[in-house]
Amino acid sequence: MDVDLRQLRCLLAVVDEGTFTDAAIELRISQAAVSRNIAALEGALGVKLVQRTTRSAALTPAGERAVAKARRIVALMADLERDARAGTGQVRIGYAWSALGEHTTEFQRQWKSRFPHTELHLVRSNTPSGGLLDGTTDFAILRRLPQGAAVEHVLIGEEKRYCAMSADDPLASRRSVTLAQIAAMPVAMDLRTGSTTLDLWPEQGRPQGVIPINDIDDWLTEIGSGAARGITAASTAHQYRRRGVTYRPVRDAPMVPVYAAWLRSDPPPEREAVIALLAALYA
Repeated sequence: MDVDLRQLRCLLAVVDEGTFTDAAIELRISQAAVSRNIAALEGALGVKLVQRTTRSAALTPAGERAVAKARRIVALMADLERDARAGTGQVRIGYAWSALGEHTTEFQRQWKSRFPHTELHLVRSNTPSGGLLDGTTDFAILRRLPQGAAVEHVLIGEEKRYCAMSADDPLASRRSVTLAQIAAMPVAMDLRTGSTTLDLWPEQGRPQGVIPINDIDDWLTEIGSGAARGITAASTAHQYRRRGVTYRPVRDAPMVPVYAAWLRSDPPPEREAVIALLAALYA
């Protein structure tokens, strides 16, 4: 039997995301690659696993049984990687959009003095769990919590919300803006990992349209072109400056919560000390 982890991860992504297209976005590969991996897995096992339609993907009975085992196999391999890395003196902290904004440099500086024998790696991972569920990070900085109980978290701070707009936007001359003013144009949103959803607005005052994007680069491109506005946390406004894009505070929007997160089944060592350092920066 010729089965590899890529095929299993593709199967799990299709199940978790609901479609081949969304699975491809989650895994950051092409939709054709997802289809090839699923087909190869079905060929290796000799059974049909996924019933695909134009809008969704549903598991066959054989697929249901395969998914349960695939989750265990992927989790075991993640455990193997963590065990192999144990004692190597590295901690990987993932983030989807921005790390700690204006606190990032100070965090890196204090890390060296607090944990001199542990190397810090900040990892950008445009996934809902900040890389925790795929085993690429030990901690994650999240401003939107993923669904499910696999990830444990603690609130470490809050950030103001800012509106991003093109430099020639009529609102760019204002010192601050409101949600109602922003809604007069389409709003670019990353509905998977971004901190902005339509729930920010009352039902009768929602934006004229939503432009879905996949990551920070797409978001900045749409906004810089003048096709949309965006709302984000202060950390993004600090970390991502681009010519032609202006940020203004949103005076009537709630603060963005900032969480430190880790896998409930495998809490990293020195967790309390890392959380204390993060919380102190926001305090």
